[in-house]
Amino acid sequence: MRQAVFLDRDGVLIRQVEGYLTRAEDMELLPGAAEAVAKLRAAGFLAVVVTNQAGVAKGHLSEAELEGLHEELLRRLRALGTELDGIYACPHAPEDACPCRKPAPGLLLRVAEELGIDLARSYMVGDATTDVEAAHRAGCFAILVKTGFGGGDSRSDDKPDAVLPDLAAAADFILKRERK
Repeated sequence: MRQAVFLDRDGVLIRQVEGYLTRAEDMELLPGAAEAVAKLRAAGFLAVVVTNQAGVAKGHLSEAELEGLHEELLRRLRALGTELDGIYACPHAPEDACPCRKPAPGLLLRVAEELGIDLARSYMVGDATTDVEAAHRAGCFAILVKTGFGGGDSRSDDKPDAVLPDLAAAADFILKRERK
């Protein structure tokens, strides 16, 4: 069983936009994000995006358009010398009560089954309380970063295991923690 770092997309890997990201030209990698992914993968972690994308259910973009955005994200990461081991998205709206929509752990559980991941030895890096709750419900270590609209604010009773400035700091934290 392998270790993974699950990554929320918006506010962790890419700058979060108002509303829904629908155009590739509006996508901006956050500073240090590609380098952080490269470090984690070099240390043997799988790097997998797990993201809620209600814009599909709400008609702001199609699943094909979402896939195009993800292909562009992969292209940009490859241009910077790294890549992801997968991108998994829940296209449902919150009111759909989908088991794959964070804070439910469905996406993490699916990825773990498909890629042979040991959830108890894995991490989730997100910018919102929904990421923290999904991580804990799946049995992962939860890291909250301050780069998204959530600003690393954990208002829920489910507190993160660590709060850090950004993905680069989270990668350094994970690698240091694993060396102990």
